[in-house]
Amino acid sequence: MKFNTKTIHGKQQHDPSTGAVMPPIYQTSTYAQTSPGEHKGYEYSRTGNPTRTALENAFASIENGNYGLAFGSGLAAIDCVLKLLKPGDEVISTNDLYGGTYRIFTQIFEQYGIKFHFIGMKNAATIEAYVTKNTKIIWVETPTNPMLNIIDIKAVARVSKKHSILLAVDNTFATPYLQNPLDMGADIVMHSATKYLGGHSDVVMGALIVNDKELATKLYFIQNSCGAICGPMDSFLVLRGIKTLHVRMQRHCENGKIIAIYLAQHPKVENVFWPGFESHPNHKIAKEQMRDYGGMLSFSTKGNRMKDAFTVVENLNIFTLAESLGGVESLAGHPASMTHAAIPREEREKIGVVDSLIRLSVGIEDQEDLIADLEQALALI
Repeated sequence: MKFNTKTIHGKQQHDPSTGAVMPPIYQTSTYAQTSPGEHKGYEYSRTGNPTRTALENAFASIENGNYGLAFGSGLAAIDCVLKLLKPGDEVISTNDLYGGTYRIFTQIFEQYGIKFHFIGMKNAATIEAYVTKNTKIIWVETPTNPMLNIIDIKAVARVSKKHSILLAVDNTFATPYLQNPLDMGADIVMHSATKYLGGHSDVVMGALIVNDKELATKLYFIQNSCGAICGPMDSFLVLRGIKTLHVRMQRHCENGKIIAIYLAQHPKVENVFWPGFESHPNHKIAKEQMRDYGGMLSFSTKGNRMKDAFTVVENLNIFTLAESLGGVESLAGHPASMTHAAIPREEREKIGVVDSLIRLSVGIEDQEDLIADLEQALALI
């Protein structure tokens, strides 16, 4: 089954009791049992809910995985992965990643004796120097947030397999439409399903997808024991969003390319970070492991003045100044003061998150309208 068909039919079935084409919203907390411990597959909705099951099957299908898990948020999904660890264990992570991920790593799990190494991963060979007998997870984002760096998943997988380390890949920016990390050797794929998978800025959710049964069993146990699950209505919304993922992503990619080229030629723009440019440091890797380059990009204005970045984002009309990404509408954000404010300034600037950096989530509106909006805002600086 090809991807475009999977988004609609992958691991789905019509409701057996009514024939409903879309899985019903099973708005229930508990299920009748015929005898103690004997039921029809569901007993309590923290443990399992038919609407959530349909969504988790869809997650697995579009990522070419065997098992999918849905959570109340992307960070809840990350929290589940980290609960595989014990005090003294170590994690190697990219140094360019979502601020919320950095926060849960450093301000929550470091308290429990987990050690984190934040390193550049543009060259996977640099990872080897940080591997110890206590390293249990390598955490990768690619493309990274917000600098759009590209990490070679296959190369990192070779390192992880060599040392029997779990490789987890945050695939939020790329989505399964553009790349499938499990096919390249990853053990865990994570999504903030709030973003492109939901696609309409109306739900918060996280996802994990794995192939290994033993690993899946451990994650399901944590999911059920800790209870950071999503509700049936949210499950229904994201399942509906997945059904249009392929057509939305095609337009996100088309618009992202047009906007990136426009900004690269603008006299008031210093740098544009988008993996589709041949000048991008790992463009060759992006071309090999991705099917297109997505709708996310960042750019900095000349002079590196925060006031200029603020002027631009505050005066956009079609781009909305807001956190998050991946919805049908275009969004603009200022990472240093918004999504990445949890990262100390010194650390932010090391990876390029400077005061003038603006991150765009390019939506599916008309290209000419988006360019005109950026043009009038940039004219004010």
